[in-house]
Amino acid sequence: MAAEIRSPRARYREQTRAEIKEIALRHMAEGGAQGVALTRIAKEVGLSGPALYRYFSSRDDLLNDLVRDAYDDVAAAVGRVGADAQAGPRLALRALGGAYLDWAVAQPHRYLLIQGSPVPGYAAPPDTAQRARAVMGPFVKVFAQGEATGAVRPVVAEMEGWVRKDPAVADWLHAYTGLAADDAHAGTALAGTVLAWSQLHGTASLEVSGQYSGMGHQAGTLLNAQLDMLAEAFGLR
Repeated sequence: MAAEIRSPRARYREQTRAEIKEIALRHMAEGGAQGVALTRIAKEVGLSGPALYRYFSSRDDLLNDLVRDAYDDVAAAVGRVGADAQAGPRLALRALGGAYLDWAVAQPHRYLLIQGSPVPGYAAPPDTAQRARAVMGPFVKVFAQGEATGAVRPVVAEMEGWVRKDPAVADWLHAYTGLAADDAHAGTALAGTVLAWSQLHGTASLEVSGQYSGMGHQAGTLLNAQLDMLAEAFGLR
């Protein structure tokens, strides 16, 4: 299939949008998402305020792109590990968790954009849920190999109800595992994933916000211990 031929104007537009996003990310790293202001970015790019609106119609439009990019980036990082993991589900779970934590620590401003406190007056785009599920898809595949033990069975029961009621969740589960919504392992796969997500988010958030500073442990060590306990609860070997 021949490569798409883009006009000079289209290439310039794409380059300018990329430059705007790069500057916005730098401002975000310096002062959080609240520090993203189109007028300030326009001055740095060398555009007038009205001219910048030809590339992003509003601050929220720009944030939407940054949110999508962040989710896609962390999904790619986790997905690479998922594709390479050959050592069994327990070690695969550790590797996936490590990839997630490494991404958050390397890019804390982007992590906080998608998992931190909401930006006042901003609502994430509707496709955010789909992108977030892409991040957690490899975890669903791991937990689909498990068998829930007593402590987590109440969560499994709730997840069984969820997947039967929500077609989007059923499609997500099937895409990564091949399981149908009424399969005996459907609730197990989702319960393990939701519990893992809670552990990932808690550890990453505390680490990037500096809450572990001076406590004498590494975030990765703590996360591995948490994921190993989940592996035990779901019979992953």
